[in-house]
Amino acid sequence: MSLPHAILTALLEKPSSGSELTRRFDRSIGYFWSATHQQIYRELGKLERSGLIRALPGGAPTRGQKKEYEVLAAGREELVRWVDRREDPKVARDPLPLRLRAAGVVGLGDLVDELRRHRDLHQDRLEEYRDFERRDYPAEPATRQERVQRLLLVLRGGIDMEAGWISWLSRAVDELSEEASGHGPRP
Repeated sequence: MSLPHAILTALLEKPSSGSELTRRFDRSIGYFWSATHQQIYRELGKLERSGLIRALPGGAPTRGQKKEYEVLAAGREELVRWVDRREDPKVARDPLPLRLRAAGVVGLGDLVDELRRHRDLHQDRLEEYRDFERRDYPAEPATRQERVQRLLLVLRGGIDMEAGWISWLSRAVDELSEEASGHGPRP
């Protein structure tokens, strides 16, 4: 149910075409909620049929002309309802911890190298987030609303999650590397 709400949020920030939304998902929203070009267009159609968004008036569409969408009052109301709704946390569905558990049954193989690779990828993402923070947020926002509007809290959540992955992956690599070298795991 979150993709329609991600689209409503993006359209409230700035009316956009489907291709513009796809680019925005690739550049920012996609760091925490991904969607394909086809999923975005399919969802735009559903939102329009539901009366939550509409194509901006702009004369008769011609071939190749992009339709820009805006959120209607009903769409804003739906987003307000969704923001206020109580919802339990979702379990992350990254396959790496499951692969590690399976390795306990079938053997490690090259999994330690894969753990190192994942750690490096998370390190790269962490540095990217920290670069965003330095570039886009040189001063601390003055108000709570400013923190939300400027997405600083979302960015800091991403920084904390990446740091958590790096910590866990480093510990796993260290313990599994020690075990492979015959020294056994640390207490």
